[in-house]
Amino acid sequence: MAHPVTMTEIWRGPFLESAHVGHAVICDDSGQIVDAWGDPDIMVLSRSASKMIQALPLIESGAADAAGLTDAQLAFACASHAGMPIHTNMAREWLESLDMDETDLRCGPHYPSDRDTEVALIEAHKKPCQLHNNCSGKHAGFLTLAKHLGAGPEYIDPDHPVQKAVLEAFERMTGEVSPGFGIDGCSAPNFASSLHGMARAMAKFAASPSDSAHTRLHQAMRQHAEYVAGNGRTCTELMRACNGKAAIKTGAEGFYNAIIPEKKLGIALKIVDGTTRASECAMAALLVKIGVLEPDHPTTLTVMNAPIRNRRDIQTGWIRPAPALL
Repeated sequence: MAHPVTMTEIWRGPFLESAHVGHAVICDDSGQIVDAWGDPDIMVLSRSASKMIQALPLIESGAADAAGLTDAQLAFACASHAGMPIHTNMAREWLESLDMDETDLRCGPHYPSDRDTEVALIEAHKKPCQLHNNCSGKHAGFLTLAKHLGAGPEYIDPDHPVQKAVLEAFERMTGEVSPGFGIDGCSAPNFASSLHGMARAMAKFAASPSDSAHTRLHQAMRQHAEYVAGNGRTCTELMRACNGKAAIKTGAEGFYNAIIPEKKLGIALKIVDGTTRASECAMAALLVKIGVLEPDHPTTLTVMNAPIRNRRDIQTGWIRPAPALL
């Protein structure tokens, strides 16, 4: 088993102060590894980075078309959103179209990650609801599929037809039998695979025919990036910086996936200590490496080769990709 490699470095002046290690795989459309760092066979939970796989049954079952879902809603089904009004309004209207409401969700409430929205709630003496949950779009998709299948309301149960369909899609895309699952932050099962399997799944998305469910999803993500995360969020801003050449999705605990259609490549990476700053920097470096992101783009420079400043706005160092990624 290969050891993780240093992927992101934190410099304070001339000193390497901290380093984040991880694993990464780039796969081609045949499922073969083009490049790898660390251990491609390491077993991982991809968390929210695999939401496009979880959304596949929504389209493949006919549920999306039967419900008349738009491309923006398909992007929202793959989202880890910021809980801004654009997101909560989308979730509310989607549920209303199903003759449902926020109480039908099973994701739980949390305060939005968007600071302005959070402050507005606090100032109004309001508590967040499940619409603010960053996974409410995925769960709206689950409810749409459950209604289409005539299945029960507990769609997060691992034995529910919705999750059985998700598992089938997950194993088909990764090319592996999943050894099990963990329960995600939104209470839905999150199935495990090897890192190679996850990169293989992303490459299958990238190489899928133009009329496939896979292409509909990654096109929706690239065309409606604001629904995938939100203005100012790294997923959204990196997709914009790539000019639509990549569908990019983060997951908790330092995970990142990317779909590169024009090159028929898929990327999966995992930072061992689960640090987001490290996974953002490493993903940006890999996107630069394969030629879909400009190294000097302003968005790139917010996460890769980015200055670190103290509370007096004095630059104290840098966050940089490790030489191994370059």
